[in-house]
Amino acid sequence: MEKKFLPVSQKDMRERGIEQFDFVYVIGDAYVDHPSFGHAIISRLLEAHGYSVGIISQPDWKNKESIAIYGEPRLAFLVSAGNMDSMVNHYSVSKRLREKDSFSPGGVMGKRPDYATVVYGNLIRQTYKKTPILIGGVEASLRRLAHYDYWSNKVKRSILLDSGADILMYGMGEHSMIELAEALDSGIDVKDITFVPGTVYKTQKREDIYDAIFLPEFERVREDKVSYAESFYQQYCNTDPFSGKRLAESYPNKIYVVQNPPAKPLTQQEMDDVYALPYMRTYHPSYEAQGGVPAISEVRFSLTSNRGCFGGFVSFRMER
Repeated sequence: MEKKFLPVSQKDMRERGIEQFDFVYVIGDAYVDHPSFGHAIISRLLEAHGYSVGIISQPDWKNKESIAIYGEPRLAFLVSAGNMDSMVNHYSVSKRLREKDSFSPGGVMGKRPDYATVVYGNLIRQTYKKTPILIGGVEASLRRLAHYDYWSNKVKRSILLDSGADILMYGMGEHSMIELAEALDSGIDVKDITFVPGTVYKTQKREDIYDAIFLPEFERVREDKVSYAESFYQQYCNTDPFSGKRLAESYPNKIYVVQNPPAKPLTQQEMDDVYALPYMRTYHPSYEAQGGVPAISEVRFSLTSNRGCFGGFVSFRMER
């Protein structure tokens, strides 16, 4: 079978005879079908498991119709800000606007909004009130619980609440994504999918949260630096996929954000299978006239040696 990019338009959708996508993937980057781009791995993995995926790359966040070009997906919307946190992508550490976005066609800046995951999630929710929304990527992972936001100099609540999403996937998403897809495909309501490792969900049912370490409540974390440090330390101590515990964080109005233990790492065979998927290994040809996507130049002929950061944080002791 001829290798092709995944559909990026209604025309592509019709040519493939697809009436409704299983998943619609909204991304803040240009569409690059290369395994160094998270959206390429997740979309190709879903395709390999028999699910159809439509790509919406860098939609116009000022127009809610931009995320409705395919209609409602059968199972869920997927949302990622891209390979970089959108705020780091836009601003230097001195909060100066950067001049180039290597993950956009031609390196043009301004193709995605600030806090892209939140903006895209709410854009979808304006039109699709009940369709499941699953968020992931580095921007979501780093904001999965209460967190300090450097750009606004505030402690913010979980991005799961601000984005209007139902489930957040953190870390390496292959195992989590397929388990979520199979659960949704089997007819389980997204509100009942509370059991997938490597995910974060929200609930108002305190009695349904089991075997969890309760972090300091959000209001305390926001107002008290010691409580913030305590919360961070508990999160840091529970990042191991084999010993990490379930974490829960309470918010006003009896809302709880629950982080399941991390997903198990891929086996060597699973990793080989992921990188053997039929990627086109370049950017979509529609970007050629704009000069292509600069980020591909760094990875086009590269080999993956590691994922994530192979370093670690310096441990610390808290004293009152």
